[in-house]
Amino acid sequence: MTTLDRLELGKSGRLIRLEGERALCRRLMELGLLPGCIVRLIRRAKLGGVLELEVRSCRLTIRSSEANLLFVEPS
Repeated sequence: MTTLDRLELGKSGRLIRLEGERALCRRLMELGLLPGCIVRLIRRAKLGGVLELEVRSCRLTIRSSEANLLFVEPS
């Protein structure tokens, strides 16, 4: 198990758990980041620490600090 920010580019993983403040976890869950879903890391921004993800055929961006709170099992 690793955090989402440490996943290799183009690789997928199953989301195991979310950590952090309740409001942040709720916002991430509203974006579709629910335990059990498959997440693929599409791209990292060179500056600013932003990650582009693919979740359920949709793309979204989150901060690296938020991705550090998402634990995935690489597949």
